[in-house]
Amino acid sequence: MLSLLDIIALVWFSLAWGGYTLYAKRRAKVVSCLSFELRRKRNHWMQQMLRRDNKMADVGLISTLERNVTFFASSCLLIMAGLLTVLTSSERLKTMLSGLIPWSAQTETQIQIKILLLALIYVFAFFQFTWSLRQYGFCGVLIGAAPDGREMATEEQDLYTSRTAKVIDQANHSFNYGLRAIYFSLAALTWFIDSSLFMGATVVVVLILKHREFHSKVLKALQQC
Repeated sequence: MLSLLDIIALVWFSLAWGGYTLYAKRRAKVVSCLSFELRRKRNHWMQQMLRRDNKMADVGLISTLERNVTFFASSCLLIMAGLLTVLTSSERLKTMLSGLIPWSAQTETQIQIKILLLALIYVFAFFQFTWSLRQYGFCGVLIGAAPDGREMATEEQDLYTSRTAKVIDQANHSFNYGLRAIYFSLAALTWFIDSSLFMGATVVVVLILKHREFHSKVLKALQQC
């Protein structure tokens, strides 16, 4: 069904994705990165929220984040529908690929497996986006139920802001996992061309993600705020 090189490329892809996820999660605990800096900003945001009489601005920000996540979740559904449609026309896709990439002979079964990989990636992304959407809904409830911070003790304020910021943080993590899946799906597209190119594209995606999370200009700007 798959050649040895295809199997190696698939294992490489899985290890790179899972390995980078673990690396980013552990590295964020010891160095400054986007996740760390945004968590710090969310704590400050929730502290300011408790001191405001009118919290409509905070609810508006959460609603904006929800709309962004909804867009990606809806896009994942459309892409999955398209992939399932292509799966039923794999013979025509095989003919098209044979014309475009004559040096890469592929069977219909191999093409179907590659399409299924893309479909599974977008299923994973869809679940992450919808879970992120629900968590942002929880954040809206916490903001709506927030007491007047001026009437609370300092310890109570810190506890409430920390827990609310944690929920927002978890929602953002789920959103990041979904976005990361989309990035890796772009690398998986190159599998239709060549397995070696697939492995190389996976490395490029990991390097791009690492740069944006730990070395980007946005991170430097956040650190100075």
